[in-house]
Amino acid sequence: MQIQHQDFFQLDQLEILARQVVEGFIIGLHKSPYHGFSVEFAEHRLHNTGDSIKDIDWKVFARTEKLYTKKFEEETNLRCQIVIDASSSMYFPEEKKQSTLNKIEFSCVSAAALMYLLKKQRDAVGLTIFDSEIRTQTTAKTTALHHQLLMNELYKTWQQTSTQKNTNAVKCLHQIADSIHKRSMVIIFSDMLDGANENELFLALQHLKHNKHEVVLFHVLDKSLELDFEFENRPYQFIDLETGEALKLQPNQVKDVYIQKMNERKMKLKLKCAQYKIDFVEAAIQDGYYPILSAYLVKRNKMI
Repeated sequence: MQIQHQDFFQLDQLEILARQVVEGFIIGLHKSPYHGFSVEFAEHRLHNTGDSIKDIDWKVFARTEKLYTKKFEEETNLRCQIVIDASSSMYFPEEKKQSTLNKIEFSCVSAAALMYLLKKQRDAVGLTIFDSEIRTQTTAKTTALHHQLLMNELYKTWQQTSTQKNTNAVKCLHQIADSIHKRSMVIIFSDMLDGANENELFLALQHLKHNKHEVVLFHVLDKSLELDFEFENRPYQFIDLETGEALKLQPNQVKDVYIQKMNERKMKLKLKCAQYKIDFVEAAIQDGYYPILSAYLVKRNKMI
C-alpha cells in the first residue's frame, strides 16, 4: 500500500500510518501472517500443591474429578532490533513530489509498520538511530509504553532537518553488535553510502553475524535518481548532503560512469551479504512496503 506524503500532515500519527500499511499488506496475502504466532496450548499436567489455580482446566475436572493444569507454549519470543541510518544522505531527495517520500520518511514508516506487526505478535522490539554517532538506543521490550516511545522517536526522526549529518556506519554497527547481548533479529535501514573503506563496512556487518544475530539489510535508495541517474540533460548543481560540497555539471557528462560505479558498489554489498549469510533486500522507495514486510515475515518464520 502506498502512503501519500500529505498523509503525514493529515493524520499526524505514525501509528495510524503503520496500521494502514500493515492492514493493506495483510489483505493482499492468501494466508494471514498471524497464523500460529499466538500463545498456543501444549499439554495438560497434574496440578501440584502450591501451583497457581488460574490455569486449572475446570472442564477436565468436571469430567474426571482430577485437577489438571494447562501448559502453554510461547511461540512469539522473538527479539528484534530495528536500526535506522539517519545521516543526511537519507533525507534525499530534499525536493520531492508531493505524493512521494524521501528515504528517511520511507524508512520510518517501514519501521513503524514492522513495530506494529511485532506488537501484534507479542515480540520484543528495540530501536537504534544513528548518523556519525548513535543518537537513540533502546533495549527490546514488549510493553505498550515502550511501543509508544519508539513511535515517538521515529516521528521525531523524520521531522528533523538534514543539515550535514555525516555517517559513521562502521563505528555505530560495531557498537550495536556489542550492545545486543541476546540473539536477535537485527533489521537495518540504510543507503550504505558511508565514505569509509568498503572492507571496514563489511567487517562491521560481519560483527553482527559473528555475535549470532540474524541480520536483514534493507538497502534504501531512490532508484530513479540514485541508481538510474534519471535527470534531465541540463546544468545542475549537485550538493553532497553530508559535507555541503557542490559540483556543477550536466548529467550526461557522468551518467555512464556513475551508473557503473553504483552498480559495482551494490553488487559488492550483495555478494558480501551472501557470504556472511545476511539477507540483502533492495528497498527502492518507489516500490512501496510489500518487500519490507514480506522479507521480515520470511525471516521470522525461519527463526521461530
